[in-house]
Amino acid sequence: MNAGATTLGLLAGGRATRLGGADKAWLEKGGEPQVLRLAKRVRGEVDAVLVSANRDLERYAAHGMAAVSDRRPDLGPLGGLDALAWACATPWLLTLPVDLVSVNDCLLRSLQAAGGDGAWAEDDDGRQPLVALWRTAALRAALPAALDSGDLSARALQTRLDMVGVRFAGLRFGNLNTPADLAAAGLDAG
Repeated sequence: MNAGATTLGLLAGGRATRLGGADKAWLEKGGEPQVLRLAKRVRGEVDAVLVSANRDLERYAAHGMAAVSDRRPDLGPLGGLDALAWACATPWLLTLPVDLVSVNDCLLRSLQAAGGDGAWAEDDDGRQPLVALWRTAALRAALPAALDSGDLSARALQTRLDMVGVRFAGLRFGNLNTPADLAAAGLDAG
């Protein structure tokens, strides 16, 4: 396998409590669900696509997407990272939360250039710890201690892995957490 082979891991396992439980993965922009839009946006740069999801797995399968559920429930994004890391068959895992408004053309290349065990993105809104490139073996090795420690922040995990930030000046990935965010991004809640 190519040493630079990368899997896109879309984090779609959240509860979306601020959106009344709406499944962010299936929110639509221009008639296209978020999860499909983000996968299509990056698909030409990655070798495989996985989705971390905790509901409606058959819906992903109907669109030809492999979905994995949290191996340990109620751990938030680290539970999704854990599921993706153990399902990932490539040396690298690029994670994107499904509630991003957009990503730029050079995201993966810029994160790859950072080297080491990976990197996270920093846009004009600040650090985006889940917009990150992880060395799969290092992530798998670090996750058990992180999960057992009770510190379930992606930032703490990235510190354990000595990951670095990559600045994307003049760019905002955006985030879809509230009805106002959806309206501003032109997404339909259903």
